[in-house]
Amino acid sequence: MATSSYSQAQINESNNIISSDSLIEFSKQFIGTPYKYACCNPKIGFDCSGFVYFVFTHFKVKAPRSSIDYMNTGKTIHPDSFKIGDIIVFTGTNSKNKTPGHVGIITSNAGEPLQFIHSSSNKKHSGVKISSYKESPYYEKRFLKIVRITNLY
Repeated sequence: MATSSYSQAQINESNNIISSDSLIEFSKQFIGTPYKYACCNPKIGFDCSGFVYFVFTHFKVKAPRSSIDYMNTGKTIHPDSFKIGDIIVFTGTNSKNKTPGHVGIITSNAGEPLQFIHSSSNKKHSGVKISSYKESPYYEKRFLKIVRITNLY
């Protein structure tokens, strides 16, 4: 399991603006933390929304605890305009059911290959990891939207 130093967040309190470097550096500390359904505790594990919730809560940003709530949260971002820290929303494992079931934090900017950090329940490679959107048809067919819940610099 990954360990964390829980570094101080670089936050502009008046505007709730977070450094994208701080967000990604903090989230990467948990790579390798096991997947654990309905959990948002780095000592035990994370489910996907628990991981996103934990990371953003560390930076004092209110984030939904459930992936389904991302359909009505934040500002929807055009897929060509994503930024580090935006949240990518997918269906659950059944791509025909267009209800959100998986979320991750984007770790790249528009113009770069879209990558995201998330807690995956994949049986062979579960836990917190970074995945590439284009390298997995599995994610492409499950894509629902990208949302922004805070400003990053």
